[in-house]
Amino acid sequence: MITSFRPSLFAQRDKTKVFLITLDGLRWQELFTGVDSVLAHSKSFTSNPKQLERFMNHTTVQEKRASLMPFVWNRVTKMGAIYGNRHFKNKVNLTNKMWFSYPGYNEILTGKADDEHITSNAKINNRNITVLEEYQRIAKRKYASGAFASWDVFPFIINKERSGVYVNAGFDSAYNEPLSREEKLLNDLQRQVPSPWSSVRLDGFTHQYAKAFIKKNHPDLVYIAYGETDDFAHDGDYEAYIKATHNTDALLKELWELTQVDEFYRDQTVFIVTTDHGRGTVPIESWKSHGASVKGADQTWILVYGFGIKPQGELQEEGQYYANQIAPTIRKIMALESKDVAQGYGKALDVQLNRVIQQ
Repeated sequence: MITSFRPSLFAQRDKTKVFLITLDGLRWQELFTGVDSVLAHSKSFTSNPKQLERFMNHTTVQEKRASLMPFVWNRVTKMGAIYGNRHFKNKVNLTNKMWFSYPGYNEILTGKADDEHITSNAKINNRNITVLEEYQRIAKRKYASGAFASWDVFPFIINKERSGVYVNAGFDSAYNEPLSREEKLLNDLQRQVPSPWSSVRLDGFTHQYAKAFIKKNHPDLVYIAYGETDDFAHDGDYEAYIKATHNTDALLKELWELTQVDEFYRDQTVFIVTTDHGRGTVPIESWKSHGASVKGADQTWILVYGFGIKPQGELQEEGQYYANQIAPTIRKIMALESKDVAQGYGKALDVQLNRVIQQ
């Protein structure tokens, strides 16, 4: 079985692969400046400030942010571009006017806001077609794409019923038979380990389900949606929010290293990392929230790194970018049919590719 599968799989070796990753509700402020010392010392939001001292006992902002997200600031800066540091007037914004999750993810995954039809986080199948579905439709194998998410609304955002995309989200068990040993163990553990939330599982399960699927099926287009940052923020637990941010940085590092030891992905993979919305800053308690009434909740950020991407590092020149440019960028990288900007779709980011990346 293995010998008959791998030749056809590795015939696709020259195609560029894409990993799209979202960190739900992670503010640009923590990404670019590190831990907020006011929130870290607030008795209302941090029960044990000493737990965060290792991220704050630094002289410069650069040292602070690198202690919080070492992979991003020590590795990604050398192999890609980081958009959204508003201190340099380098801005990334949502184009949807809702500023919460379902509309944000729809915009990221399709390249176009849909404020007429997507006005809540209700579990309603998305009428719009995501870039995952676009790729799966033209692919010549079952698991050409795959999506893994901590939040249980993603089967509806991606429209699992219609799309043909493999989606494992919320408290789903792995179901791509035959299951590997890792997937069977994860299914058992997920039933045994309680989550703090009713609709969101812990990111460790999402991450490990994704890794097991990637190793077994080698999808060309992978989407992973981590959720802890947003849910700990809604809980008002800044300590946990920061620890989740630090942990997710380590998960990004692990995924990158996974692709570098796998012949299918090595020197063939682009990573795009972003968030679905921002959060408030003033008044201080608004950091817990987002939505159209929360100032700054439309402010996001984007990382692009990997194969063929010019290592620009942190963009420090004035510029305006939007979340609706992410799906068009994936379409460009994977040579999918582009969408008309005149119809509201975003324009692909100029990621300054060093070489032709799609055969």
